[in-house]
Amino acid sequence: MSATFAPELLRGRVAVVTGGGSGIGLAVARELAAHGAEVVLAARDAARLEEAARRVASETGRRALAVAADVSDPRSVEALFARVDAEFGRVDVLVNGAAANFVRPSETLTAVRFRKVVDIVLQGTFSCSLAAGRRMLARGEGSIVNLVASYAWTGAPGFLPSAAAKAGVVALTRTLGVEWAPRGVRVNAVCPGLIDTPQSRERLWPEEWMREELLSGVPARRFGSLSDVADAVLYLCAPATRYVGGEVLVVDGGSSTGGVPYLRFVEKAGRVRRRPAKE
Repeated sequence: MSATFAPELLRGRVAVVTGGGSGIGLAVARELAAHGAEVVLAARDAARLEEAARRVASETGRRALAVAADVSDPRSVEALFARVDAEFGRVDVLVNGAAANFVRPSETLTAVRFRKVVDIVLQGTFSCSLAAGRRMLARGEGSIVNLVASYAWTGAPGFLPSAAAKAGVVALTRTLGVEWAPRGVRVNAVCPGLIDTPQSRERLWPEEWMREELLSGVPARRFGSLSDVADAVLYLCAPATRYVGGEVLVVDGGSSTGGVPYLRFVEKAGRVRRRPAKE
């Protein structure tokens, strides 16, 4: 549990986390539960989801419910929130973390695969946001946090489906953040950078040279951790941040600022200037 936030910060609140069976989604669900929330973990893999929910409940002492759901299917999303209504009677926090991608040259993509990613990432975020948002609007309060990626505004070779879908999620975040703010519902996003997880180590930097190449573009000189992302989500869910709406909080060690070449120059120049003079 983060020592930064009060342990009972979200006591009495119910949080739904899609993509909650593993990785960032699971870390976020654990953090929300550790700070008082009852949590609902949603994903397609029922067996892994059940195990994840058991772990969260055991580690935090809070109720953790696993609900198998396919966010790309609006009917499945409605069934998910009907279950939340039946079990808890409310939803206070929604974290849209379900994701998908096919990493490959764009010319090799098929329409089916492109559409699949868009359906999960963009359609899924839309469907879940509306289902939760309508319930929150009826009560006049709530917080929605969407997980995006910096390539939503920079682009990224090989990541076309996800980049296009995440760009849509950024626009959705900003639109709903403005539209629903007067009615007490906050909609924001967290943009993780390169986060060190078993999945990213396997898929993005399986070899040391890849790791070094990626780290060379991170001013903080390290990959992010799951807790870095979970803390950012928790911040946006906290009651004290009720005046924040339509924002994208970037958690990437400074990578997306575009200043890496200048940083390298300054570091190198500094080393040159500090070099002892020859006798």
